[in-house]
Amino acid sequence: MRHARAGDLDLAYESFGDDSDPPLLLIMGLGTQMVAWDDEFCRLLAAEHLRVIRFDNRDIGLSSHLTALGVPDLEAAAEGKSFEPPYRLADMAGDVVGLLDALGLQAAHVVGASMGGMIAQELVIAHPSRVLSLTSIMSTPAPEIGVPTEAAMAALFTPPGTDLPSAVARAIKVQRVIGSPGYPLDEEALAARVKVAWERSEGDAEGVVRQMVCIMGSPDRRPGLSRTTVPTLVLHGEDDPLVTLEGGEATAEVVPGARLVVFAGMGHNLPVQLWPSIIAEISDHVRGVVV
Repeated sequence: MRHARAGDLDLAYESFGDDSDPPLLLIMGLGTQMVAWDDEFCRLLAAEHLRVIRFDNRDIGLSSHLTALGVPDLEAAAEGKSFEPPYRLADMAGDVVGLLDALGLQAAHVVGASMGGMIAQELVIAHPSRVLSLTSIMSTPAPEIGVPTEAAMAALFTPPGTDLPSAVARAIKVQRVIGSPGYPLDEEALAARVKVAWERSEGDAEGVVRQMVCIMGSPDRRPGLSRTTVPTLVLHGEDDPLVTLEGGEATAEVVPGARLVVFAGMGHNLPVQLWPSIIAEISDHVRGVVV
């Protein structure tokens, strides 16, 4: 693992594959460290002759935590009251630009999952020259599109773990609600990923609130996405209860030439059984881009 300076922030990142291969940058979602991009998933992508880069967003993992910004009023934001988020998704897209600069990369193929997809969308709107292709996974162009089910929202607000056993128990409980109903939940593998994340960083509940309010306080991206010329692939689970399929459909509908692939039985995670299909879709999309 290494650190890169992006503006005033330090971003932790890791790379898989040959540095001479086309760069593929993975952006993870809300309150989730980069290790949620499973090591083997990253290695399989790298085997497609890609330089795979994953990193911790601001306010998570081993990247900078913006504690000085305090804790925003999540209840007021959720009720639609007037509020000013501590930062917006556009600022997080700026972090990505800073990371690319630090790595000496003029542009990269970008894959974003959930909030990571929202950040990637902001990136193609504000910094299109830095994105060779976009893959938006289980995401949405606006918070009012693809809204969570009541059960998924309740799971999202489950209190964080205070130690490793409670963190594992929480992750399993949440994934039973928002995960993929068409595929069995591998609790042992999930517990192992939680252990890796916990040992890297014990979590930052306040940082997760800042990220959540950032999503709520960021504007609708459809006007900007309608003008993008970046080749776009949209992947979504048919049974996603956290960002419902409407989010993926709206993204694909508004981006000119975008292609939507829907996976039956998939919820708000990436089941290992679907990795071959997901990796094939991403690698085919990347190879189809003329640079």
